[in-house]
Parts: sequence; C-alpha cells; structure tokens
Amino acid sequence: MASLNKMTIIGNLGADPEVRYLDGGAVVATFNVATTEKYTNRNGEKVEQTEWFRVELWNEQAKVAEKYLKKGNSVYVEGRLRTELWTDKEGKERTSLRVRANTMQLLGSPNSDGGADNQYEASRQQAASAPQQAAPRQQAAPAPQQSAPRPQAPVQQTRPQRQPEPAPFDGGDDDLPF
Repeated sequence: MASLNKMTIIGNLGADPEVRYLDGGAVVATFNVATTEKYTNRNGEKVEQTEWFRVELWNEQAKVAEKYLKKGNSVYVEGRLRTELWTDKEGKERTSLRVRANTMQLLGSPNSDGGADNQYEASRQQAASAPQQAAPRQQAAPAPQQSAPRPQAPVQQTRPQRQPEPAPFDGGDDDLPF
C-alpha cells in the first residue's frame, strides 16, 4: 500500500532563520513558523490557537532563506515531517518533530520600510532581467517589401460542431480497483 508524508504550512516566521555552513559544504537553515487558528467556542468566546513548526531548508534554499526571510514574514512551506531523537543536558531521551522542507515561498508584498523585502524584490527583478542584459543585441532584419494587396477570398462562416456527450456511468462494480 502507498504511503504519504506531506506537510503544507502557511504562517509567519517567529525569528530570523538560523543558518549553518557544514564542513562538507552543505548549508542548513532552520526557523520556526507559527500558524494561527481562530474560532468561537461553545460559550461564544473567541479563541486563538497558535501552533509552532520547526522547519529546515538545505543548500540553495537555505541560502535563499538566509538572504530574504526575516522575522514576521509570511511564508509557504511544503515538505516532510521528520522525527528527531536527541539527548538533553540531563541525559534524558527527547523527541521532537521537524519539517524538512523541499519548497519554500515568501508570501505577501514587500514592506514599505526599504528593508530586506525590498532587497528581495530588487534582486528578483534583476535576476529576471539578467538574461536580457547578457544576450548580445541583434539588429532587426529589414521588413520585407510588400507588393500590391491581394484580393481576399470570401470568408465562410461555419457553425461549430457539437461534441457528443459521454455515456453515463452504468454503476457496474467490475472495473473498480478495490
């Protein structure tokens, strides 16, 4: 039987990412993302419940996170849930959950304070225009000379053909895969 381990989170960063450069050349960024659920309980009281997720990004995405993610940013993260076993200072075995992200996207528009988000947008625009700047400029070929206009054939209007509707499902159980 197939299995699936997929987490999708949209939330806000609780702090700037912590980035480590490892001996083998790998880069890892870790940060916390808060998601908030708001609802009204049975007593009519408004309740706000926040869940925190520890997220890790590796290599190129970690470098992007280091450059552009800041505390409070809204972010979309997709990845796998991982269980980590570790020993605390007192020698007790502990377990924690972490999202190993394979997709991260900064959400929202740049802030108007001229901070990192504007740098992100400027860098994105620069990257988008870079291939155009790097390409050698070519002169446009001269337009071909046009001769006298040709008479056009009369246009026939055709009615679109109706597609036959599919046959309804007969409800047979013979083709079901389970």
